[in-house]
Amino acid sequence: MRGLIQASSKLLEVVCWRKRESLRYCEYKHSQGVEVLVLATSIRLAAETEQRLNFLAAQTGRAKAFYLRELIEGGLADLEDYYLAADVLERVRKGHEGVHVAADVRAELGLGG
Repeated sequence: MRGLIQASSKLLEVVCWRKRESLRYCEYKHSQGVEVLVLATSIRLAAETEQRLNFLAAQTGRAKAFYLRELIEGGLADLEDYYLAADVLERVRKGHEGVHVAADVRAELGLGG
């Protein structure tokens, strides 16, 4: 799919293509030559969640996609922290990952007790 869109008073050329069944990538080429690769995807929401999102979007005049992006970008770091730490903890418990006592590391580095 190719086309032109107006965004923030700048003309963008949009090129979208499918890569795999459920993913669509869009490349936005700014009128000044800047290119941004965007992944378009879809999610299923519970009816109540969708109603809340619709209400928020209607009341504020913002797109639902704005709030979904805010949630994902804001919460991704927390999810990474939790799930990646849980993965390390599991490796430690299985003996596949070493641990170090802080006092021993300080002593080894000559930082005092």
